[in-house]
Amino acid sequence: MTIQTPHAQLELSKSGMLHNYKHFRSKLKDSTKMLILVKANGYGHGAVDFARVMEEAGADYLGVAFPVEGVELKKAGIKLPVLVLTSGTENYPEIIEYGLEPGMPNIEALRRLRDELRKAGRTAYPVHIKLDTGMHRLGFMEKDLPALLDFLRETPEIKVQSIYSHLAASDESQHDEFTLGQIALYEKMSSRILEVLPYRPIRHILNSAGIERFTEYQYDMVRLGVGIYGISAVDDSQLRPAAALRCPILQIKELGAEDGTVGYGRHGKLGPGIKHTATICVGYADGVNRHLGRGNAKFCVNGKLVPTIGNICMDMCMVDVTGVDAKVGDTVTIFGENPSARDLAGILDTIPYEIFTSVAKRIKRVVVE
Repeated sequence: MTIQTPHAQLELSKSGMLHNYKHFRSKLKDSTKMLILVKANGYGHGAVDFARVMEEAGADYLGVAFPVEGVELKKAGIKLPVLVLTSGTENYPEIIEYGLEPGMPNIEALRRLRDELRKAGRTAYPVHIKLDTGMHRLGFMEKDLPALLDFLRETPEIKVQSIYSHLAASDESQHDEFTLGQIALYEKMSSRILEVLPYRPIRHILNSAGIERFTEYQYDMVRLGVGIYGISAVDDSQLRPAAALRCPILQIKELGAEDGTVGYGRHGKLGPGIKHTATICVGYADGVNRHLGRGNAKFCVNGKLVPTIGNICMDMCMVDVTGVDAKVGDTVTIFGENPSARDLAGILDTIPYEIFTSVAKRIKRVVVE
């Protein structure tokens, strides 16, 4: 493939997305709903494009981190309900205007939302109650339940659409006892809320790793995050990359030892023999971490993995294509199937999430079949 643009693009694989969706869907009961997380610009993949594919696939809900992300989806015409996980305390007029459904982590947030709903003359507005079962980030703790229950009894402006919590370590088997403790506490706390409501909200606690490893606790809905993007807590080979970052070769140089070095700081040592280097149009401003330079990472050119040479620049970097059939305009894959985002994450001692979300906004997102 040859990219006919001077810059990189992130190819979103529709077939990969749908494969991953069906993989997780197959683990669930027919009645279990699926919420797809598209926060952080769809984990860097492009929230609107990803949301459209998930809407077509049959997802029941979308999840975002902040109201601005939900507004973007609604302005783009996305019809699925959107849960705002971190709704804050000052954005409720906008949330109400766009019909977003806020996550409620404490009584103060609920009171502020209630006051805005009264101003707007709204009743039975859907909210999602966040319970803290051990993550200790956001949410009602067990000691907070009496105040919460009193509030819910006396506030017709609020309708509890769902009750949820978040597992802290469901992907790590050494913490399984802790995870099961979280689930048990969630069962206890959510059941207390159900007792005071005249209707039955959705319950959900499983994330991607939870769906794979604790499927029996799927409740009424699950939240699929990094799994839909191709990362598994059990076996990545069961999934497909949802995206590939690719860019064209801008120039190829034939260099000898007498040419000395390549790149900033002269860290790309040429040494004996002839080297062929290719300059490609991605750099650290595009999300290609500087620590991937100096031969630490290999990218794919025409089916061959080739090492970086020299430092990663802001807008470009160089790779050693010696012995590889390569020409100007040929495509270089930074991550996709080979190397994968997990491969790059391993080099950087981080997680694939960071690789995905580091892809800059100036990189064009393109849906391919």
